[in-house]
Amino acid sequence: MSLRTPMLRTACARRAGQSVQLRTQVVRRRFASGGPEVNPPPPPRSSSVPYLLAGVGLAAAGAAYLFYGTDGTPRETAKEVGSAARGVAAAAEGKLGLRHSQKDYQKVYDKIAETLEQEGYDDGSLAPVLIRLAWHSSGTYNKEDNTGGSNYATMRFKPESTHGANNGLNIARDHMQKIKDEFPWISYGDLWTLGGVAAVQESGGPTVPWRPGRIDGFEHHVTPDGRLPDAAQAQDHLRFIFYRMGFNDQEIVALSGAHAMGRCHTDRSGFEGPWTFSPVTFSNQYYTLLQDEPWQWRKWKGPAQYEDKKTKSLMMLPTDMALVKDKSFKKFVDVYAKDEQAFFNDFSKAFAKLLELGVPTSQFAGEAWNMGSQ
Repeated sequence: MSLRTPMLRTACARRAGQSVQLRTQVVRRRFASGGPEVNPPPPPRSSSVPYLLAGVGLAAAGAAYLFYGTDGTPRETAKEVGSAARGVAAAAEGKLGLRHSQKDYQKVYDKIAETLEQEGYDDGSLAPVLIRLAWHSSGTYNKEDNTGGSNYATMRFKPESTHGANNGLNIARDHMQKIKDEFPWISYGDLWTLGGVAAVQESGGPTVPWRPGRIDGFEHHVTPDGRLPDAAQAQDHLRFIFYRMGFNDQEIVALSGAHAMGRCHTDRSGFEGPWTFSPVTFSNQYYTLLQDEPWQWRKWKGPAQYEDKKTKSLMMLPTDMALVKDKSFKKFVDVYAKDEQAFFNDFSKAFAKLLELGVPTSQFAGEAWNMGSQ
């Protein structure tokens, strides 16, 4: 055999390899440009498409489980993935209508309503503290960076649970945990905000449109301290806090009307006493008292607060008195003091808006519902 034969074979192999490489490049260029593939390889005997589809289905099912099956406790691993998956699942089930029905949420509402009366607690009702829980879990929203709000129910975690503005809300969270145990499928964000709606309506207040869709986040979603109103401040502070959430002066005054309910406690805020003579009845009495009652500074060892001159049994905070000292605020106080229905209408809209702060609209299935007695 000639010595040239191996060399020829090597050259032929090299040319053949170059030909294959050139052919591959042509195929890739045509495929990238959308053109037909030249002599595509035969398909494998068993296609992998069903397995890919199955994988997609399993991923979707896993995301749905993260949403429906969450118990609200943080997972130490894959936190970001878990949050993203829940968001995707919530948006998908909102679009597809896979959410629990209004009838299911009505059962939760009814259970909350049944448990509002609490003998031995304050004035005999948990309604005021449940309104405060819904308020404080939503009022952390910052429109500038779209953080905070009711979507992640971050008050479950420290340090937010121990922020000064949230002192005493462990009572409300512990009570709502009992409801959660009975209806484990509902998210904490939906549960807390629905609790606020039930508390308002069952105390004689207006109907507040509400819809589900909030998901539960993790510790890294906790918002910094200082996003809620400081009761010792004045009108400039109120505007700074509420404008950051996206509210205007009229909405600020309307939301302040929730002070018709409840009282302050020295072991929580340092302040003491109820705002009205009927602290478990939702009404416009807060505005009539602000407008008509003579107020004076209370002489005591606690923080600066006002008391009514006649009975000295009621109190107002500096932020409350700011509503009658500021001309823009006062005109709405005057309206609501004269017309309770006007207050109810405006409060309903503002409170519904507050409870949805920070929740992507894609997570809602549709229009809000009217819960409660039909």
